[in-house]
Amino acid sequence: MPSYTVTVATGSQWFAGTDDYIYITLVGTERCSERTLLDKALYNDFERGAVDSYDVRVGEDLGEIVMVKIEKNKYWVQDDWYCRYITVKTPTGDYVEFPCFRWLVDDKEVVLRDGRGHLPQNDKTSLVKQHRQAELEMRRKTYRWKEWQPGFPLSIDAGRHKDLPRDIQFDSEKGVDFVLNYSKAIENLCVNQFMHMFQSSWSEFADFEKIFVRIKNTISEYVMQHWREDFMFGYQFLNGCNPVMIQKCTKLPDKFPVTNEMVSVSLERELTLEQEIEAGNIYIVDYEVLDGISANCTDPCTLQYLAAPICLLYKNDQNKILPIAIQLGQTPGEINPIFLPTDGQYDWLLAKIWVRSADFQYHQTITHLLRTHLLTEMFAIAMYRQLPAVHPVYKLLIPHIRFTIAINTKAREQLICECGIFDKANATGGGGHVQLVQKAMKTLTFRSLCFPDMIKAHGVDKKEELPTYFYRDDGYMVWEATKSFVSDVVCIYYNSDDTVKEDEEIQAFVKDVCSFGMQDFDHCGFPKSVKSREELIEYLTIIVFTASSQHAAVNFGQYDWCSWIPNAPSTMRKPPPNQKGLANVNLIIESLPDRGRSSWHLGAVWALSQYQENELYLGMYPDEHFIEKPVKAAMEKFRKELAEITSTIKRRNEGKKLPYYNMSPDKIPNSVAV
Repeated sequence: MPSYTVTVATGSQWFAGTDDYIYITLVGTERCSERTLLDKALYNDFERGAVDSYDVRVGEDLGEIVMVKIEKNKYWVQDDWYCRYITVKTPTGDYVEFPCFRWLVDDKEVVLRDGRGHLPQNDKTSLVKQHRQAELEMRRKTYRWKEWQPGFPLSIDAGRHKDLPRDIQFDSEKGVDFVLNYSKAIENLCVNQFMHMFQSSWSEFADFEKIFVRIKNTISEYVMQHWREDFMFGYQFLNGCNPVMIQKCTKLPDKFPVTNEMVSVSLERELTLEQEIEAGNIYIVDYEVLDGISANCTDPCTLQYLAAPICLLYKNDQNKILPIAIQLGQTPGEINPIFLPTDGQYDWLLAKIWVRSADFQYHQTITHLLRTHLLTEMFAIAMYRQLPAVHPVYKLLIPHIRFTIAINTKAREQLICECGIFDKANATGGGGHVQLVQKAMKTLTFRSLCFPDMIKAHGVDKKEELPTYFYRDDGYMVWEATKSFVSDVVCIYYNSDDTVKEDEEIQAFVKDVCSFGMQDFDHCGFPKSVKSREELIEYLTIIVFTASSQHAAVNFGQYDWCSWIPNAPSTMRKPPPNQKGLANVNLIIESLPDRGRSSWHLGAVWALSQYQENELYLGMYPDEHFIEKPVKAAMEKFRKELAEITSTIKRRNEGKKLPYYNMSPDKIPNSVAV
C-alpha cells in the first residue's frame, strides 16, 4: 500500500497554532486520497512554529500530486491556524512543495497548487483551470473596491482593521494602534506634561528643546543647531524627508516676478539672474497645490493658516543650494511681497519657516500618504483580485504589499478620518488633507512614479550639476538593482513579448489598477494593458520601488528632519506676513505650533520613524512563495547587489555631519507597513 509523507509547517507569529481538527486530501493526476485527519496520538499537533510530519496511506498510486486540500474543523472553540507550507514526499522519494502562507479561519478549506509559478495559458487540465478560476472568484468577493473619498484612488471595502480578511491583518492589532503608539511616544519623550497645553505658546526658540532633548540623534541635533541657516534650508530640498520638490528653473513664472536687482547681491558668479538661469544654476520649488486648501478649523480657540509659497534657489560656487527669494502666495502684488536674504533677519526667517511648513503639509499628504501608501494599496487590491497564488507576479509582489492594506485601513480608522489624530496638530487637518489629495490626484501621472523619469522631468538628473543630491544617486542605484531583479524573474516565466500579451490575468491586473483603482482618470496615463516584457518589467519595478525604497526615503527621515518643530511646523497660528518689517521673535513664536500641538507632532514623527520589531528589509524573502532554483538564484544576486549599494552608501557617508541613509538598502523595508 503506497504511503505519502506529509510535512506541515505552522507559522511562528502570535496565535498561529491551533487545536482544531486538520484534514488533508492529496489530489493527483490519477486519483485523490481519502480525506485524512492529521493527528498523532498523545501529541500536541500544529503548535506555533512547529513542523509536523504525518503518513497518508492510499490504496493505489495517485499519479503526479498537483494539489492538496486542507480543511480545518472546530474542536472546541474556533481557533484560527496559520499554515506556512506543506511538503509531500511521494512513494518514489520525490518532494512536492505547496506554499500556503495564509490563515485558515472558522471551518475553512484551502486548496493549494504546487509551488512552481504557472501562467494561465500554461495550465492545460480542467482541474487546475477550475481551481484557478474559483480562487479568483472568491478573492473578488473578499477584496472589494471602495471609494473612501471622492477623487481618491480606490481603497479596500472595510471600515475597520478587524473587518479585513484575516490574511492581510496585522499579527497584533495593538502594535499598530495609532492612538496608543502616539500616546506612548509622547510619554516616552516625556512631553505628556505639555500634551494638553493647546493655545499655550512657547516663550522662545530654546523652549522647543524642552520636548526635544530626550532623544537626540546626530541629524536632528544638527538640524536644531543650524536650522536658521540658508544652507540647511536649501540642503533639505535635496536630502531631507521630502526630496522630490526641487526643479530646474528654465524660465521665471509670471506669477513670481523676481528681478535681477532683488537678488544680484546673492549671486556669486558675476552673472545676471537671467544668465544664471541659462547656466542652469537656478532652481525653483512651488507649492501651488496648497493654494485654496482650507486650513484646520476644528479648534475654535486657535485659528490656523496655510500658505502656497514659491521659493527660488541658487546653486553657489561651492555647489550649495541656497534660497534667494520667497513669495508666500501665488498671486504677486503689494500684499504678497517677495522676501529676500537682504531683508530684516526675522522677516527672512519667518518666510523660510512658512516654506518649511508648506513643505511639511505637502510631504505628509502628497509625497507620503498619496504617492506611497494609497497607491501601493491600490496595486495590492488589484493583485489580490486578478492574480491567483500560483501566478509568478503574485509571488513576486506579495512580500512588497505586506500589511499595506492593514496600515492604511488603520489610518482611515484613526489618523486621517474626521476627528482623527491628523486633526489635532496639522494645518491641513479637518478636511484640508482630503482636498489636497483630491487636487494632487488631478496631476498625478504613471510616468511620475518611474524614478528616473521623475528625476529627469524635474531637470535634476545630472550629477555634475547637483553633486550632493544623494536621494537621486542612491535612488538610481536601488532602482536599477530592483529593475534587474524584476527583469530576471519576469524573463524566467515569460520567454517573449507574446507570452505577456497572452497572459489574461496580468492584463486584467493592469486594467483593474487603471479602470478601478485610478477610476480611469484621463490625465493619469496609467496603462490599460502591457504589450511587452519591457513594459511589464517597468510596471512591476514601479510597484516594488514605490512600496519599498520610495516609502523608506520619505518616511523614516521624519524624526531626523521634523522633530525640531521650527524646522517643520505642522501648523501656523498667525497668517503669512503681507508686508516686510513686521516680524520679530514674538511674532514667530506666536506663529509656530503651541505646546500641545508640538507634543502631538513630536509623538507622530517619532512613531512614524520607527522600524517594526521583526522588519523585513529589501531582498529578504523568508516566506518561500517561489520554489524554483532560477528565481532563488535571482534573489541571491539581488541581495548581493543591494549589499554592494549599502557598502557604497556607507563609505560615502563616512565623516559626514549630515549622512544620507534613507535609501540605503539595509534601511529599506520591503513594504509600506508603518
